[in-house]
Amino acid sequence: MKNLLLLCLFLVSPFLVLSQNSNYDKNLADSLGADDYGMKSYTLVILKTGGGNIEDKARVDSLFRGHMENIGRLAEAGELIVAGPLGKNSNDYRGIYIFDDPDKGKVAELLQTDPAIKADLLAYNIYNWYGSAALPVYLETHSKIEKIKP
Repeated sequence: MKNLLLLCLFLVSPFLVLSQNSNYDKNLADSLGADDYGMKSYTLVILKTGGGNIEDKARVDSLFRGHMENIGRLAEAGELIVAGPLGKNSNDYRGIYIFDDPDKGKVAELLQTDPAIKADLLAYNIYNWYGSAALPVYLETHSKIEKIKP
């Protein structure tokens, strides 16, 4: 049975040709760190409600202003390429980040620059994620369609 399977694979394999992309741009792929599938590794962070309980509304507002400023700073530095809130859910998930770095340790250090995380208003889970290597270049287009900056 095993030999029959191998024989079938041997006979069929010349007809299994991977399709080459006629739009492929090697220089662009290399500059974005893309593999042969146009993909690469990132770090995904899911933000969730933290255990901190601050009663002072002005302090909470200040921490979340700092949170938004930190997002802008990390995006400007090219570290953070996706950030956004999630709708209400039963898991207390608040938002996501995608960092342009597969090193979860480095990302954990970057997360400590967020005042809302440092104050435990937000907590997080960190995951490795594999996605399109073109993800970082969408920010340039976004800046052209963003009428009001948060």
